[in-house]
Amino acid sequence: MANVNSVTWLTQEAFDRRSAELEQLSGEGRLEIAKKIESAREEGDLKENGGYHAAKEEQGKIEARIRVLTELLRHATVGEAPASTGVVEPGTVITATILGDEATFLIGSREIVGESDLDVYSEGSPLGTAIIGMKVGDETSYTAPNGKSIAVKILKVETFVP
Repeated sequence: MANVNSVTWLTQEAFDRRSAELEQLSGEGRLEIAKKIESAREEGDLKENGGYHAAKEEQGKIEARIRVLTELLRHATVGEAPASTGVVEPGTVITATILGDEATFLIGSREIVGESDLDVYSEGSPLGTAIIGMKVGDETSYTAPNGKSIAVKILKVETFVP
């Protein structure tokens, strides 16, 4: 879930897509799951009612997604991708050498890229934190969650094009 003080940059298309998802989940999605729960409840003993427990679990997932989307949209900055100035910032596509292998990825929210297979790292991730503000040619390293030191060299910083 987004940090209350964090702002996420989203394209207008990504904002609209997530707004539509929130609207669907908040209305139709909630109604459908309530019907499933009621139908399963009518089957009798709730302790051994697999359909009831599955529906309640699905309801929990829907409510969690509603909370995530509400928070994301509340704190989103919507607009065009920032024009690349050669500096790593949220909303830019980075090409870097990581542990000797070249990788291309977006710094920002997974919600931005939609159906794209572009890898995404949040600016708050270990990699994102290490490279925000860096320029082409800069090198650094960061500590991965497993404790390993990872070397990174920035090769390209480009404007994200959805």
